Amino acid sequence: MYQLFVEEHFDAAHYLRNYHGKCENLHGHRFKVIVRLEASRLGEAGLAYDFAQLKRHLREILARFDHSCLNDLLPFDKIEPSCENIAAAIYSELRPRFPESLVELACIEVWESPTSGVAYRP
Repeated sequence: MYQLFVEEHFDAAHYLRNYHGKCENLHGHRFKVIVRLEASRLGEAGLAYDFAQLKRHLREILARFDHSCLNDLLPFDKIEPSCENIAAAIYSELRPRFPESLVELACIEVWESPTSGVAYRP
């Protein structure tokens, strides 16, 4: 089994409406996002998936989050913009981009600091 991964980031602000502590106040992060794909075999070029294409897909999704207040964007205007929900939202948007591919979307990681993050896989 092969596991491929790429990493990108976006800068955004958010606040947690139902949290009691510092994070209930507006604050910002440089969110690091890691996408992990899995493949059991390789294509003719010796690749499971093109890194450039995977980065392009991820950048397209993250572009709407960059330099925003996440609470103002769908779906975070209705649900908390926690790392958990951010990871699940990215997964939901990215998964349909691999309909007939050798790879399967395995996991999305979202890190809000160098030492704190979440991994999501359904």
